[in-house]
Amino acid sequence: MAAKTSSSLLFSRLFSLEFILGVGLTAIICLAVLFSGLLFPGGADKIDLMARLTPPFTNMSHIFGTDPLGRDVLARVVTGGKISLLVGFVSVAGAVVVGVIMGLIAGYYRGFWDMVVMRFADVQLALPFILLAITFIAIVGGGLMNTIILLIVSQWVQYARLVRGSVLALREREFILSARAIGVKDWRIIFQHLLPNLLGPVIVLMTLNVANNILLESSLTFLGLGVDPTIPSWGGMLADGRTYLQTAWWVSLFPGLAILLTVLGLNLLGDWLRDSLDPTGRTSR
Repeated sequence: MAAKTSSSLLFSRLFSLEFILGVGLTAIICLAVLFSGLLFPGGADKIDLMARLTPPFTNMSHIFGTDPLGRDVLARVVTGGKISLLVGFVSVAGAVVVGVIMGLIAGYYRGFWDMVVMRFADVQLALPFILLAITFIAIVGGGLMNTIILLIVSQWVQYARLVRGSVLALREREFILSARAIGVKDWRIIFQHLLPNLLGPVIVLMTLNVANNILLESSLTFLGLGVDPTIPSWGGMLADGRTYLQTAWWVSLFPGLAILLTVLGLNLLGDWLRDSLDPTGRTSR
């Protein structure tokens, strides 16, 4: 009876509006970005000065209009998504690896390692992100790779604290104590017994942070602190179009909508995962 109830609950969640919108928006945007080379064989940097600042929906060759150099806005939005999505996913993956390892070590071994990791985390949390970003970029410079490293450095703490708290609750459970009693090595306890029980909340946080990192990358690039402005990206397009807001609003509107829809889709997917992985079987709403 319980299994049937659980199956019906999962079935109903798979057809919830939250899941359909989240997966639909994320899939459409990711597929468009992945196949941008096929959709726009001419690329995003093709200049046509005769068609500069063409309004949207007035020319079928440029559905979203053109920018001040005559480049197709739709092609640039789709192509620029590669950078934003790359930064979002790679930075989250790096933060997860660093944060989960640090959290496992701090929570399992306690003592000296716990003190070192958590005090370092406390110091980093005391620094505002924008101050950390300005300092980091001033020392090592901007660029795609440095933006990814900056986001990893600024966000590993979230995963470390989440994992440490869960490990502290799990390390005294019977199955962990039994594994220690029969002489199972620490690394096997950590990666075979503790880690699988932590994946649920980590996956949910990952999904939400991908959306957050896309926003941060766009903000940094808009401020001139992120990706090289010669590389098409959503933040760079917003920065390029800010001087044309009154005369050519579409140059900034469509990359802004791309950011909005991508973040919305990922947040809806993250909310759905959070509710689906809730061990109590209850949603948060």
